[in-house]
Order: sequence, then structure tokens, then C-alpha cells
Amino acid sequence: MASAALEVWGDPIAHSLSPAMHSAAYAFLGWDWTYGRRRVDESTFATELASLDPRHRGLSLTMPLKHAAFDVASERDARATVTGAANTLIRSGSGWRAFHTDAGGIVAALREQGVADAGRARIVGAGATASAALVALSELGVREVEVAARRPDAAAGLVLLGERIGVRVAAVPLSGDRPRTVDVTIATLPGGVSVDPRTADALAETGGVLMDVVYGHWPTDLARAWERVGQSARGGEGMLLHQAVLQIRAFATGDVEDPLPREDEVVAVMRRALVGD
Repeated sequence: MASAALEVWGDPIAHSLSPAMHSAAYAFLGWDWTYGRRRVDESTFATELASLDPRHRGLSLTMPLKHAAFDVASERDARATVTGAANTLIRSGSGWRAFHTDAGGIVAALREQGVADAGRARIVGAGATASAALVALSELGVREVEVAARRPDAAAGLVLLGERIGVRVAAVPLSGDRPRTVDVTIATLPGGVSVDPRTADALAETGGVLMDVVYGHWPTDLARAWERVGQSARGGEGMLLHQAVLQIRAFATGDVEDPLPREDEVVAVMRRALVGD
């Protein structure tokens, strides 16, 4: 594999675990690739992108750059197209190709939790990650999703996204009773956001399996509630790991469906880098 430079961009960026995972994978595969980080926000994105030399093969994008990455691309994969957001850019003959690997990362993480398919689901929160969660749930066969948000009107975009992908979305207040049981809950609240015990317990009692996208603020209030009712709860490390695997596939071949050489071993190496072993 020819030498290449890759980076993760965002603001803030110092906390990113992507360099550790990507660098571990490239070293294991014997690729002469480097992976750095750069603090970039929306105001500097275009200038920084134009400054890259040809050795820069691609980029990982985190907040607040996922919409800017989508907009700059001349080609987009299906998940990026449907969500209007991209977390991966690779060079192409016509400029940049955009990929969205967050939804695929959620799918893989849920499968690791034993969720192969589901009928009904709940998303807690209506921010940017909720769109990826909704697409992931649709790929697992979910056709009914309840979005529990502090401001239900903030879920209007998710309702429209659901219409496009064949999922019925109902927006409800975060607090209150939960009479309907769901098979899986994906929590998309930012790290450090508190949920009062009564609300958390109500969500847990009817919430099925929990995947909380938070990593580094564990256990969350929701995870504690799930533990109290004896249900499975995991953090966002699985999503982070598997979206990175899909990114490396894209960087290597331009196809997120094309497995890496010795991919099971690559995933194990990346997981160890992620958890610090």
C-alpha cells in the first residue's frame, strides 16, 4: 500500500481516540500511513481543505464539520445522501467523495450486543447523532421509532427522515410514562448531560437493550437505570470502533463493503488501542 497521510478534523479535537485506533490498524497491516489530528471548525474548513497536498488520502470528520464535509463532496454514498452528513472524505478524480460510517458503526455495535433485528425502538435525544441512529435502526428492520426529546419539536427533521426511509417516527417528551415497550434504545445525549432518576427509570423499564453513544462519561444516568432493572447497557465504544473500521475500508479501496485483510485481527488490534490495553 502506497504511503499516505490521513487526519481527523473537528473542534474540539484533542480528546479524539481516532488516531490511536487508526494508527494501530495501519501498523498491524504494515501500511506506510500516518494519521494525525487537526483542530478545524466551520470557519476554517474550506481553507484547510484547500491547503492539503496530494499525499493526503482522506479525512475523518467530527463535529462540527459533518455538514461541511457533505457539502464539499462531488460524490456521496447512500448513507451520507439520506442523512445530509458525512464523517469521511477521500480524494477522487473529481474532488472528494463523502461517506457516512456512523450508522454502519451503530449497526455493527448493536449486533455485538445481540440485536440482529428489532420491531420497535426508541432514540433518546434529537441531535445530530440521532439521524445516524435512525438510519441504523432502519437497516436492522425497525419500522417504528419513538424519539424522546426535551423539546419534541426538535425531532421534526427525524420525522421527515423517517418518512424517506420507511420508518414511522413519533416525537414525545423526554419525561413522562413509557407505556410501550421497545426492543432497543439508542441514547444520543451528549456526555455529561444529566437525566433525572424517575425519567431514566421509566425509559429503562420499557427500553430493551441500551446503546448509549457516550464514551468517557461512563456510566451515564441512563446506564445506571438499565443496570437497576437488569437490562443490557453498553457505551459508545463499539460504535466508535466499527465506524472507524468502515472508514479504513473506504480509505483503502473506496468501498465500505470491502473487508480489510485479516479484518477480525485488525478489529481486535483497534479495540485494544481504544480501551488502552
